[in-house]
Amino acid sequence: QVRLVESGGGSAQAGGSLRLSCTVSGYTDNAGANYIGWFRQIPGSERVYVAGISMRGMLTGYADSVKGRFTISRDNDNLDNLVHLQMNSLNPDDTALYYCALAPGHWSRHPFQSEYKYWGQGTQVTVSS
Repeated sequence: QVRLVESGGGSAQAGGSLRLSCTVSGYTDNAGANYIGWFRQIPGSERVYVAGISMRGMLTGYADSVKGRFTISRDNDNLDNLVHLQMNSLNPDDTALYYCALAPGHWSRHPFQSEYKYWGQGTQVTVSS
């Protein structure tokens, strides 16, 4: 059974930092090849892409709203894939429920949201001014 579990959410002051982690377990399709993305959603709005990273980290992408402030990285050394999202210079607009998701296979482009097959339950990030 494939599981994605987010951690590291919480509260921060504007200008502060948080580090989110996504632990992936149970995924063995495509010899484990996958692309991991982070998304966020606020109540009443659609879930939007934040950042993503390919299996070996050669391909990364960021939404314009987080470029230069957020950094995505991954650690494939463990049996469980571990992906981090370092969030710096936070502002109240970053307040949202953050999800990680997995798109199976090898990717030479960033997957569309519809191509992510597995999703975590989300972790809340709240930034106060």
